Amino acid sequence: MKKLLFACFALSVVASCKTKETKEVDSAPEASETVAPPQSMPTLEEGCYTYDANGNHIVLEITEINSAVLGNLDYALKEKDANKGTFAGVLKDSVLLGSYTFMSEGMESTRQVAFLVKGDQLIEGFGALDETGTEFQDPTSLSFSSSMPLTKTDCEP
Repeated sequence: MKKLLFACFALSVVASCKTKETKEVDSAPEASETVAPPQSMPTLEEGCYTYDANGNHIVLEITEINSAVLGNLDYALKEKDANKGTFAGVLKDSVLLGSYTFMSEGMESTRQVAFLVKGDQLIEGFGALDETGTEFQDPTSLSFSSSMPLTKTDCEP
C-alpha cells in the first residue's frame, strides 16, 4: 500500500511539474511584429497663411475645410501686377492642390496652384505646365521651394 501511495504521490509531483512547465511555456510572450508608428499627417487649419518680405506679399485665407478646401488667395509680388481671387482645392498626402480664380488687368483667369503642408507652413509647388499654361502637366512631380513659405498667422481685419 505504501508503494501505491508513493507511486501516486510521485505521479502527482511529476504531473504538477509538467503542468508548470507547460504554463511557463504558454505564458512566454509571443514574438511581436515591429510596427512603425503611424506618421502624423500635417494639419491644415482655417485661417490665414502669409508671406511678407522683400516687397512680396502672399496671403491664403482658408475659410472652409470639408471635402474641399475653400478660401481667398492674394499675390502682390514685387514688380508684378497684384492678383486677388478665390481658391478651391483638395488636400491629399500633405499636398493642397486646387484652382486659383483671380482678376488680373481686368480679366478673370484660372490656374492650378499647389502647396505642401509642412508644420504650420504652406510651401508653394512649381512644375511644368500644360500647353494652356494653366494646369500642371504632372501634379505628382512638383518641386516645392521654401523661398517664400506661407506661415500660419492671425488674419488681418
